[in-house]
Amino acid sequence: MTDNARPLALVTGASSGIGANLARELARDGHDLVLAARRVEPMRILAEELKAAGARCTIVAADLSKSGAAAALVRELETQGLSVDVLINNAGLGINGRFDTSDPLRVAEILQVNVVALTELTRLLLPSMVKRRKGKVMLVASTAAFQPGPQMAVYCASKTYVLSFGEAIAYELRGVSVTTLCPGATDTEFADVAEAGSSALFKGLLPVMDAKEVARIGYQGLKAGRGVVITGLLNKVMATSSRLSPTPVSIRIANWMMSAGK
Repeated sequence: MTDNARPLALVTGASSGIGANLARELARDGHDLVLAARRVEPMRILAEELKAAGARCTIVAADLSKSGAAAALVRELETQGLSVDVLINNAGLGINGRFDTSDPLRVAEILQVNVVALTELTRLLLPSMVKRRKGKVMLVASTAAFQPGPQMAVYCASKTYVLSFGEAIAYELRGVSVTTLCPGATDTEFADVAEAGSSALFKGLLPVMDAKEVARIGYQGLKAGRGVVITGLLNKVMATSSRLSPTPVSIRIANWMMSAGK
């Protein structure tokens, strides 16, 4: 891969959902891929599919909920002589329910994946892009980043960090673009894993977008070098309303959206 003219993209959380579909968008647009996630078999199947688009794929098993996993992933890339041109920080975790009754281990894992690993990967891979004055970074946040979120307090707070971090470093950099993708409710495994599938958010309150469409919109924004991409018109309206509404109002709405129907 080191002598291949195709740019190389690293996608975390590439085993399913938005991550797998972002990998498909990148492959179709002429990129080779490094696919990183905990589950290897789905990535093997995806890699076989992406060969049809001419993409060469490297699979790396990486559990970013573990301390040091981001650095280990970068060391593996260096060992294989791989230089990343596009970084897609897509891996994310969440959990639904009151904070005081949540599993402390799960809380730690959410922070490790959504905040620590995302920050570490960006810090480790960004300098070489800056040196070349060429590269793109995507941080996958959420429309949850735009207001506090009772019932998903840690998840929402972590995504607020991602949005703030992305906007700040996008302003700092020259030659490298940083795009923060903010999807709303999306049809992926996330809702079930986060125990949020029965909440109003995923039960018809708002349209649940297809992961392929979210990835398509996100990738077009990445190509264009846009700073923040919110997927879907209604999600844009909701995000803007959350920023403009008084916090006591937006927080009550968020609580209802995440707890109704449970």
